[in-house]
Amino acid sequence: MQTSAPLGMKPSAPLKAEVKRTVAALHADMVKWRRHLHQHPELSFQEYNTVAFVAELLKKEGIEVRENVARLTPDARGTGLIAVVRGEASASDRCFALRADMDALPINEVGKPDYCSTNPGVMHACGHDAHTSMVLGAGIALHRMRKEWSGAVMLVFQPGEEKEPGGASLMVKEGVLDNPKPSGIVGQHVTPELAVGKVGFRSGAFMAAADELYITVKGKGGHAASRPKLVDPILIAARLLPSLYEEAAKAVPQGEPMILSFGKVIANGATNIVPDTVVIDGTLRTFNEALRNELHALLPRISAEIAQSMGGEVDFRLVKGSPPVVNDPELTSRLRVAAEEYVGKENVVEMDIRMGAEDFAYYGQVIPACFYRLGTGNIGKAGTTSGLHRAEFDIDEDALAIGAGVMAFSAIKELGA
Repeated sequence: MQTSAPLGMKPSAPLKAEVKRTVAALHADMVKWRRHLHQHPELSFQEYNTVAFVAELLKKEGIEVRENVARLTPDARGTGLIAVVRGEASASDRCFALRADMDALPINEVGKPDYCSTNPGVMHACGHDAHTSMVLGAGIALHRMRKEWSGAVMLVFQPGEEKEPGGASLMVKEGVLDNPKPSGIVGQHVTPELAVGKVGFRSGAFMAAADELYITVKGKGGHAASRPKLVDPILIAARLLPSLYEEAAKAVPQGEPMILSFGKVIANGATNIVPDTVVIDGTLRTFNEALRNELHALLPRISAEIAQSMGGEVDFRLVKGSPPVVNDPELTSRLRVAAEEYVGKENVVEMDIRMGAEDFAYYGQVIPACFYRLGTGNIGKAGTTSGLHRAEFDIDEDALAIGAGVMAFSAIKELGA
């Protein structure tokens, strides 16, 4: 027996069918939008053409748009955008939010002859072109179905997910979630290790906090033949790195996830030149805020002690990044049920924690939030099983209709709850 629907809203099954029909009709457009964005990627906080493209599409549909959001400085032009789609089935002050990130990465793309990046050294290697296209598709589908549902859906198009201070933090700081105030927000991320057609959820802690570490080891360089008179920063760095790994590991409670990793070491000397400095850049990933704070104090102290014991100095700069992504249990449970209804229970999987970071976490600090994964991998299509942030990364574009549909259907379900 079918349960009754909220006033002014169709029962769930006809709504699901209508969402699927409306999104399917938009699929070719979503592919076109995604490929346009893929060919014209822009780096974090430089998404001027991207946000203009998004605004134009929304305005053509007659959707309310607020531009110039997420300003890095008070006099800068913001590259974020908020749009509001309003249902007309009955009067309702409920609101729910869908989020997309828009920035690309400093990676030189390979492959994709039909829609490769035309901006050398910049590429959508993390799927933000797809995220943007799917929230556009969900928003436009909801607008075209507006007589079938009630309330409002806020579309959050943010810049700078890939770069501190994180576009989400600026969106929140500017109060974009205040008027109208959503009851919750959902975001999704393309995932090559999941097959297209699958979606993955996890309640509670899901993704790690991420901090950036910038270490400059200072010594006294010179000619290699004068080594006894020098303070070798390369030797200091060689002792420093394993010590940091060892001491950090000792501080971690058993079973607590933590990653300390260094991906950049520059010693600009030569075969017979010892440099004055060595630059080391790395990242710290944690879930536990107490452990995070402990390591923030420990790592600079260990660095200074080792450098001083060898006659050198250390400049240790730590940039605190996004907090952990913590999915609201109640919202996540409801959205999982909505996804199971939309794509089939057999296509909804449980995700493990991930040591990657996401500035989506900032939204979860002010309203209930859920971040889930969308399968985009297909072993039969080149690049679609490649890892994120790789030059050959691509997606199976069949996922665009699935992601947009799950978002649109979930929003309607939330507004009718």
